Amino acid sequence: MHIKNKKIQGIIETLSQFLHGKEQALRLSLITFFSKGHLLIEDMPGLGKTTLAIGIAKIMGLSFGRIQATSDLLPTDITGVSIYNKELQKFEFHPGPIFNNIVLVDEINRATPKTQSALLEAMGEKQVTVEGETYKLPKPFFVIATQNPVEQFGTFPLPESQMDRFMMKISIGYPSREAEREILKGGSKREELYRISPILDKEEVVKIQNEIEQVYLSDKVIEYILDIVEATRKSKYFASGLSIRGTLTLAKTARTNAYFKGRDYVIPEDIKELLPYTIPHRIILHEIYQNTDSEELILSVVEKIPVPA
Repeated sequence: MHIKNKKIQGIIETLSQFLHGKEQALRLSLITFFSKGHLLIEDMPGLGKTTLAIGIAKIMGLSFGRIQATSDLLPTDITGVSIYNKELQKFEFHPGPIFNNIVLVDEINRATPKTQSALLEAMGEKQVTVEGETYKLPKPFFVIATQNPVEQFGTFPLPESQMDRFMMKISIGYPSREAEREILKGGSKREELYRISPILDKEEVVKIQNEIEQVYLSDKVIEYILDIVEATRKSKYFASGLSIRGTLTLAKTARTNAYFKGRDYVIPEDIKELLPYTIPHRIILHEIYQNTDSEELILSVVEKIPVPA
């Protein structure tokens, strides 16, 4: 996945100093961010998820908020709450951590379904409603949520509606031996991360996001996307195929992928190389296939779709 856009490449090179050997995870995170989507990272603790979120916020010159999900976390701990001001004799709204540009929701599946649902409106509509009042969230707005794939005790699996809100689901994975050697030699760089100079500012980020929306999608590429979507909806293996939101995700991420590579038009490969991250978490298998490797089965279906010349 070669990057030709110089500023994007500069961001990846800078953040790679803090996330050794994780350029692929960085690229996928940035594609999601510039596509105006949200990211789910499923991985073991201690592999750099927080570093990734802080790094993106700092390098873009954006505000950062963190929510540590627990079973006693309340929706108002995320959205904010109105408190009565005796001097002014009225209620004043105190915004929660969701009112930041980049929001890390750590171990999201430890929050109760009621609290998880508080994120749905924020992620889908980019606004929150508290006590009948609706408040717009800042632009750009990007949620990075994490969950541990091993621990099941005391967790609440994300419902399909919540999974569909995430544009991509990725893993960071363990570093290579060489990358871990560099980490041992360099020690923790978390304090340095807080001091890095932004490469972009908020206005530039919004400008790039708007430019990406102008990247050309030909009729041939649109038909390719529709073929993929249709395959997921008609396959005998799946109980539920891609939603319309899923269809739009294929187009949005492909435009960003093309933009990163210095093109103002999408080619089918821009879509195909992102399929492992954009599709599997949205598909529900029929019950009799639940014990199979779901990701492998799903990709075996969609990757058979002929790529247009």
